[in-house]
Amino acid sequence: MITNASDWITRNVSRLRPGSDAEGKKAGAAKAPAEPKSRGAGPRPLAERLEATLRRNGEALAPRALRRALAELEAVTDPRISEVEAGRRAHAVVQWYAGRELDERRDVWLLMSERFAPDVKKVSSARDSHQAAMGTAEEAQAEVHLRRALVSPRLRLLQRFAIEPEGMRFLVDLRAQLLPHLKADRRLLPLDAELEHLFSTWFDVAFLDLRRISWDSPASLIEKLIQYEAVHDIKSWADVKNRLDSDRRCYGFFHPRLPNTPLIFVEVALVDRISEGIVPLLDEAAAPVKADRAATAVFYSISNTQDGLRGVSFGDSLIKRVVETLQQELPRLKTFATLSPIPGFRGWFAKNAGSLLTRLDDKRQTELGRVVGSLPPTAERVLAAAEESSTLDAKSPVRQLLMNAAAEYLGRATAEGKPVDPVARFHLGNGARVERLNWAGDPSPKALKQSYGLMVNYLYDLKRLDKHRALLAQGKVAVSGDVDDLFLKG
Repeated sequence: MITNASDWITRNVSRLRPGSDAEGKKAGAAKAPAEPKSRGAGPRPLAERLEATLRRNGEALAPRALRRALAELEAVTDPRISEVEAGRRAHAVVQWYAGRELDERRDVWLLMSERFAPDVKKVSSARDSHQAAMGTAEEAQAEVHLRRALVSPRLRLLQRFAIEPEGMRFLVDLRAQLLPHLKADRRLLPLDAELEHLFSTWFDVAFLDLRRISWDSPASLIEKLIQYEAVHDIKSWADVKNRLDSDRRCYGFFHPRLPNTPLIFVEVALVDRISEGIVPLLDEAAAPVKADRAATAVFYSISNTQDGLRGVSFGDSLIKRVVETLQQELPRLKTFATLSPIPGFRGWFAKNAGSLLTRLDDKRQTELGRVVGSLPPTAERVLAAAEESSTLDAKSPVRQLLMNAAAEYLGRATAEGKPVDPVARFHLGNGARVERLNWAGDPSPKALKQSYGLMVNYLYDLKRLDKHRALLAQGKVAVSGDVDDLFLKG
């Protein structure tokens, strides 16, 4: 007798595999006649597949296996069982899911998304009752009923997957694999939205631990830094040791259910002034600065590690917590700034070079035209000259235009009131200001491809963070005088 999901999976796992004997495909058996195709050229709807008897070409799980998978998911949400039993059943599904190919997993996502939706009739009735109760003494109770009607069985399903210790990892990885498929299959959007909503609660900063990662940390944790570093690749163990040395700090946010994996981490250099380039900060041979003598903390790399937590914001809280921690440990620190990439600049400049050229006065257009070999200068010639950015001297008209353009990009290019550059959007949203542009701040091929090697310092003036946020809410970016001087006047 099968008493729980674990027993069922153990005895029937082979029958859930497409092409198994249980699907009527034993060696030598005659093939069943193909089912007639349903109307339309698109994929067969999930509801139709659940009612069918045979798999159509291109489908992953066969109808019988699909129905069994649905039954096991429904068993996880059974309100009559204990949370412990629910966790066991969910764990059995996780084990089965781990052995599935991507197309089969997509079938499971569809089941979660479509078959565990809120009851449409209950939602409609509760919404009508709430509208009718607006402005009456029954409004509060009607809102309660509406909220309860909107809670989907999908929420209970996902919560029960999180009961087991490895359940959180399963859900985060599931969403990471799900995200690239949302545009192609909008049926998955409800599942994604439910996961993001849950993660925003489960991974709230109130439940995260800030930990310093040092050279004395477990090797497995340091290996994760190497794996997840997204801004400046770590090239060796000597490189990572340098980043964790006496005048360096690395901090990460950790969740109790993912204890050995930083969700996000920031690398900090303790220096005497705001840094202009990344090379000195990563120089393994550079003499270290005594940490207790440092006046400036430069945040030079921030990396998210979990694609499945996209949309869950905790980077701003990380910087604030790190600033507080550093101030307590090193009272001499007075300046907090970043040395940041400008990842979207090159693409933006390619699209806007023509309009920027029209804003130059006649003198600058003539100087630039002589250098690029075209009077008046054309966008095509300027973009070609910019390819040699690493060889341009300080007086080069091309270099000067690139600096102007970068200031325009960071300080004026917005969409819906927010900076178009993703890194700028993050730091400016935290209340920082655009402090300084650094020519050849990063000579690496990656930076040359992204921003012609330009980098930017964002300054975190702790007394003006709220003022800068208020400016941004008005669609205005806080910039220093030096950056303001780089704006094109035309």
